[in-house]
Amino acid sequence: MPTYEYVCKDCGHHLSVEQRMSDARLTDCPACGKPGLERQLSAGVFALKGSGWYETDFKGSKSGSAKSEAASAAPACSGGSCACH
Repeated sequence: MPTYEYVCKDCGHHLSVEQRMSDARLTDCPACGKPGLERQLSAGVFALKGSGWYETDFKGSKSGSAKSEAASAAPACSGGSCACH
């Protein structure tokens, strides 16, 4: 569910509310009670939740350099036995 940010043009109160996209916009300010709330344009948030997502995923690691060392240590093709010839 998206989080929308609102600011009251009368008193300046800021608030964030989780709403469905189909829900009506809020109009009344919870701080001053006046119908001065305006929805603000804000950056979206992307969060990976659940098992299997780690901070180190998709970052360079030592295992990547170990793979490149193994590839360089592999013997060269023996002329025609691989797809490169």
